Amino acid sequence: MYKEPVFLKPVFQERIWGGGKLQELFNYDIPSQTTGEAWVISAHENGPSIIMNGELEGKKLSDVWWKYPQLFGFDITDREFPLLVKILDAHDQLSVQVHPDDHYADDSIHKSCGKTECWYILDCEEDAEIIIGHQAQSRDEFQQLVACGEWSKLFQSLKVKKGDFVYVPSGTVHSIGKGIVILETQQSSDITFRLYDYDRVDHEGKKRELHLEQAMAVLTCPHKQVIQDNLKESMNNLESTRLIEGEYFTVYHWKLGGRAEVPLTTGFLLVSVINGMGQLVTKESVSTVKKGDNFIVPATIGDYFIDGDLEMIVSHT
Repeated sequence: MYKEPVFLKPVFQERIWGGGKLQELFNYDIPSQTTGEAWVISAHENGPSIIMNGELEGKKLSDVWWKYPQLFGFDITDREFPLLVKILDAHDQLSVQVHPDDHYADDSIHKSCGKTECWYILDCEEDAEIIIGHQAQSRDEFQQLVACGEWSKLFQSLKVKKGDFVYVPSGTVHSIGKGIVILETQQSSDITFRLYDYDRVDHEGKKRELHLEQAMAVLTCPHKQVIQDNLKESMNNLESTRLIEGEYFTVYHWKLGGRAEVPLTTGFLLVSVINGMGQLVTKESVSTVKKGDNFIVPATIGDYFIDGDLEMIVSHT
C-alpha cells in the first residue's frame, strides 16, 4: 500500500477577509474572490481533504486515518489526525482573536484539542503587519483598555516580510494583517474566540459575533514572547531549516537544488510545495511535485529521493 506520496485536494473556505491570491499564486480553482483559506492537509470534520491518487483515491483523509493506520506508522489509531495545514489569503485584516489550550477545549467545549499554530509568510505587501500579543500587564488592565476601545494601546504589532516565521501558542492574542499570505501549521482544531473585528459588517450588514468572555478566559496575560532558534542543516543538495520543534509539531523549510535522499525517521511527513518543480522517486513510482501540491509521505513508502528545484514546508508530530 502506497509506495508513493499521498496527494490531497485542497478544501476552500470563503471568508469576509478573503481574496483571490490562492488562485494567483497557486493556480487553485477557488470558488470566489473572497476565498480566505485552502485547507490543504486536513482530516478535520469542517473540511476533510480528499485523496487524489492510488487505491484510496476519492476517500476522505479522516476516514483513511482511522481505517488504514499503517500508512501513518501505527497498528491502531486511537486519536484524531493531529495536524491541519492551511494556506490563508488575508486580502483584508483578520479579526483579533485567541485560541484555547487543550485543557479548556476539553473541559469547556468538549473538543479533543485546543489550537497552537505557526505561520510561514509566503507573500506580503510592503510594510505588512501582524498583531502578536498585547501590552496589558493584568486582566483588569486588559479589560479596561477593551472597555475604552484603546486598541492601539492594547495590541502589539510587528512588521513581517516574505520568509518570516511566527509561532503562535494557544492563549496568544493575534491577527494576520492585510495583504499577507501564509502557510499555517496547527493542531487540528477550528476553535476561534474573536476579541475585536474593526466593527465591520458582512454582506447582510451584520457584525460578526465576538467572544469576549471566552477570550478573556483563555488569553495569556501578560503576553509571553516565545523565541525560536532556527536550526540549519545541509544534506547533499538539501538545505533544511528547522523552524520550530514544539509540543504539537515540528516544522521545517526545505530548499532543494538537485537530488537528495531524505530518510523517513518519523511515522509520516506532511509536505506543501511552495515553489518550484521536481520529482519524488521510489522503487515503484515517479511522482511529479510542483508549487501548490500538498501530500503525505506515508510510513509505507520505503526508500525514496526527491530531485529538482523546490521549496517545501514540511511538518510532523
